[in-house]
Amino acid sequence: MGIGYARVSTAKQDLGRQLDALAVAGITKVFADKKSGATRDRPGLQGALDHARAGDVIVVHTLDRLGRTVRDTLNLMHELKGRGVGVRTLADPLPIDTSNPDSPMAQLAVVMLALFGEMERTYASERASHARAVATAHGRRTGRPSVVDPDKL
Repeated sequence: MGIGYARVSTAKQDLGRQLDALAVAGITKVFADKKSGATRDRPGLQGALDHARAGDVIVVHTLDRLGRTVRDTLNLMHELKGRGVGVRTLADPLPIDTSNPDSPMAQLAVVMLALFGEMERTYASERASHARAVATAHGRRTGRPSVVDPDKL
């Protein structure tokens, strides 16, 4: 049985793209979170894990929806493998389907995509930090707009 899981990092982000992809894939049982992947304390993920039985497959849009770091993702994949639960992705450039635990290509794809996901997160953080530093050096204020106008200050 396919069990869907969708996640975005903040309440302001939209789950629509992931939910649509899961529906097109024929997944009817879907759990979702609007919470950072930095924690395993996600009700939707816990619901999907509790619902999954041996022979089931957890289906996600991309592998980085399961965890933020390589370690978190691989630990979760190892836990699921031990329970006889596979993982399948819908939109990763390397297709992942670990429902066959003896597939070395699936294992390689999981590790590579987990590494690429963490690397992209690191680079995005570095780019944002650099952009803030450049803006500050040019006299531009960064961050949230002030709620108090300069005259009142």
